[in-house]
Amino acid sequence: MAATSHHTRRPLWLRMVGRDPREPHRAATPLELLFDLCFVVAVAQAAARLHHALSEAHAGTGVLGYAMVFFAIWWAWMNFTWFASAYDTDDVVYRLLILMQILGVLILAAGVPRAFEERDFGLVTLGYAVMRVALIALWVRAACEHPEGRRCALRYAIGISVVQVGWILRLTLPEQIGFFAFFVLVAAELAVPVFAERARQTTWHPHHIAERYGLFAIIVLGESILAATLAIQSGLDRGIATAALLSVAFSGAVIVFAMWWLYFSQPAHLLLSSNKTAFPWGYGHYFIFSSTAALGAGLSVAVDYDTHEAHIGAFAAGAAVAVPVVVFLASLWLVHVRPHRPGGLVNGAYLAGMALVLVTPFTPLPLPLPLPLPLIAVVMALLAVASQSPWPWRARQPRAVGGGRQAGASRG
Repeated sequence: MAATSHHTRRPLWLRMVGRDPREPHRAATPLELLFDLCFVVAVAQAAARLHHALSEAHAGTGVLGYAMVFFAIWWAWMNFTWFASAYDTDDVVYRLLILMQILGVLILAAGVPRAFEERDFGLVTLGYAVMRVALIALWVRAACEHPEGRRCALRYAIGISVVQVGWILRLTLPEQIGFFAFFVLVAAELAVPVFAERARQTTWHPHHIAERYGLFAIIVLGESILAATLAIQSGLDRGIATAALLSVAFSGAVIVFAMWWLYFSQPAHLLLSSNKTAFPWGYGHYFIFSSTAALGAGLSVAVDYDTHEAHIGAFAAGAAVAVPVVVFLASLWLVHVRPHRPGGLVNGAYLAGMALVLVTPFTPLPLPLPLPLPLIAVVMALLAVASQSPWPWRARQPRAVGGGRQAGASRG
């Protein structure tokens, strides 16, 4: 018999309705994976600029610039992630609007160096605006085609539009006033989903959201490994192959692996039972993702210090790694560990681990290992072991609240 072709043409337009939050086998799509990969380009640019700022002893301005740029990257990524979990149609028009967002983040990435070096946020704002316009179009489409979620979708579209106008107007303000306006606009951005979801909770899928966040965490961890690898390669190309350089490579690999281990110790979807739990979980990932990317910058700074390229001392070089690790542990503890109500051993291990990592820059190892990275690696490895404690985690079970909302959707 002749082979039968099952090829079907992708529809130009499908009616956009809320997807079932209990849909089985819901997984990230290839388009979402491409979307994440393009966003990591911007993350890598921000981390690279943070690396140079720290190595040049400009920690204050470097960290501030990094935090500001990373917010734009993370917030645009997060907004689309939750929208797609509720309204992914994957038709041609939908794909073109996602392409528009990808182009926006590439423009944003191109503007990162100028934002760090010249405090010129024009190109970053332009890229962010392109992404937001595409998202506004998606919300307007959802409002037109999904009557049940129209009030919520319109609130999103209007709220994002108003705040975006504020970001554009911010460019006309004097630098000092624009600096304070940034934090006002950040607060407004964070308030838009809270305001919109009060009308009607969108039908996001807890398993899908947990997978999307987990995949992005893996990609950002990979970016940190790449940044450290390039820095080590640069040292080797200059003929420098010391024990300290090798210790950075080994310690960095252990730290990154332990971070991966800790992040995936427990199923995150169990925590996504309603907006009440989802909002702090989702927002808290700003610190998880930003600290993960900052670790790559810190490892690069450690290599710079070992190859005598950095203009900082041993303490600052050690802190460039210790601080991102502590921020990661603290945010992960608040977002993933405490809500699961773990036993005393796991809870105490996180607190002890944070304290120990925080003091490592004060206790440099003797030459030829002048940096505290091996100590941080040991602490992280022990914490990963402690996270596998035989004591039960006693995870909270999601409770249904009725009303057709997906507050109890994590059962699906």
